[in-house]
Amino acid sequence: MFTLAACGAKTNKSGSQNNDTQNNTADTDKNTSENTSDSDSSSESQSSEEANDTLSRVRKAGKIIVGTSADYAPYEFHTIIDGKDTIVGFDIEIAKEIAKDLGVELEIQDMSFDGLLQALNSDKVDFVIAGMTPNEERKKSVDFTDIYYTAQQGVMVRAEDKDKYKTIEDLKGKKVGAQSTTIQEGIVKEQMPESQLVSLTKIPDLVMELLNKKVEAIVVELPVAKGYVANNGKLAISDIKVQDDTGGSAIAVKKGNPELVELMNNTLKRLQEDGSIDRFVAEANEMNVVEN
Repeated sequence: MFTLAACGAKTNKSGSQNNDTQNNTADTDKNTSENTSDSDSSSESQSSEEANDTLSRVRKAGKIIVGTSADYAPYEFHTIIDGKDTIVGFDIEIAKEIAKDLGVELEIQDMSFDGLLQALNSDKVDFVIAGMTPNEERKKSVDFTDIYYTAQQGVMVRAEDKDKYKTIEDLKGKKVGAQSTTIQEGIVKEQMPESQLVSLTKIPDLVMELLNKKVEAIVVELPVAKGYVANNGKLAISDIKVQDDTGGSAIAVKKGNPELVELMNNTLKRLQEDGSIDRFVAEANEMNVVEN
């Protein structure tokens, strides 16, 4: 490189050799810098794509990590199996089928519902299944699969107060509970504006607040309410009706993973068509009643 620059300098007029040599050296450095920059940019782009490719990471690791909030029977909940605390529920059965179709093991990470999407986007989990509704706000930060289950919303009260609270108007000025950052929290805010919202991260904590008369009602999905009512005679499902256009539950995946979403949709379609999801729901409901 420098030899070529020196030979070229000898053919120039006197006094120009040093300047030309410097110019050639500068051009060489510039080209080297540009090539290095292009290479670094390409490497960074490739690394970024690989970092965002959840499916490649999962296949390389041989396992897929699901994030959930196991306080939401029959979707996901804790129970004792063979003397061990185990997370079960129909969401978990769906997650197992997804892992099986991908040919990898399933690892379950249990956390608060309001931390699930943050965990997903920071790659602490590979997908989220937790009875989550794909509303527009959530779609800004993550992608979703097709809807795999649809449930109505309900209002749970103390059994002794079932006749007392029959309409939304009956809850004016009363404390109404809902899980933080959920569709149910939005229902209380929008449809019960004259009630006092009490938001907690865990459903069992809300139920305790209800039983201890710290709140007068809880807005929750009917399958969840039915599970609690079946296990506790002090609870009841109110006749209160709320508008329900939430659209059902879907699986959340980090943005930029269309292939993974497609594979999950294929699994969900299979489970819906062969009746597996209905069976998973029935089994989870039965287990919830028996174990609790």
